[in-house]
Amino acid sequence: MTGRTSPGRASQGRADVAFATAACIVLAGYNNLAGPWHRRWYPAVNALAATAALAAAAASGLTAADLGLRRDQLRSGLSLGSAAAAPVVAAFGLAALTPATRPLLNDQRVAGLDRRQLAYDVLLRIPVGTVAWEEIAFRGVLQAALRRVLAEPAATVVGSAVFGLWHIRPTAEALAVNRLAAGRGARITAVTAVAAGTAGAGALLSLLRKRSGSLAAPVLLHLAANCGALLASALTRPTTDKASAGLSRPADRRSARLRRTGARPWGEAEDPARSVPDVADRDAGR
Repeated sequence: MTGRTSPGRASQGRADVAFATAACIVLAGYNNLAGPWHRRWYPAVNALAATAALAAAAASGLTAADLGLRRDQLRSGLSLGSAAAAPVVAAFGLAALTPATRPLLNDQRVAGLDRRQLAYDVLLRIPVGTVAWEEIAFRGVLQAALRRVLAEPAATVVGSAVFGLWHIRPTAEALAVNRLAAGRGARITAVTAVAAGTAGAGALLSLLRKRSGSLAAPVLLHLAANCGALLASALTRPTTDKASAGLSRPADRRSARLRRTGARPWGEAEDPARSVPDVADRDAGR
């Protein structure tokens, strides 16, 4: 009969809406509420979270194609992602080599990293703990869940907004570490602006995912932005920096110890080794 929805289909529709809603709530809170335990075991915890998200998506009926994980779309994703990532890498390289733009790359979260910590961030923390987790969560699970219950434009807007909310706390901590936006009003304005910019970046990543049919495309751009910003910032450090000269001051040794343990004293911002620059906020997020 026309004009009627079967009870089974209606029930499935409600389940799809519930799953999409739950995904939005969990992702909006995850990055803003996680405690010190999350910072200490960042790559491992986020890898487990990505696995759990994929398992939940599969249980809800989402397929590999829905999630951007089909093997036959991988080549398309790599091609489009490489094309999108190349200008980003070039821009960071040019900024690091140009005296006029080098000061823009200064970041106190990077200033205290030695070579081993820098390699750890570039080779493990960012690729596994930040990029893979965020792309699976947002451009994979959340985007697919929203597309089941919303039109494509609305799904992109909602998913991108949640991606912006994801970066609120890391952005506030990054501002504190770099001693920017000291006043409360200035901090609120800065965090709002970065969250909006990150939402825009999320929309771009979603577009890459849609056009390529693969998560590989947004992964490559996200990886280029995060790692490129971190490496460019590291290149701008003075040659006498502690990364090459060793940790000489008590404050430097204390900062390194806090990064190793994942602890931080009351009132200090998040440890600089944890957050690396993201697509729009120089990591703020992971």
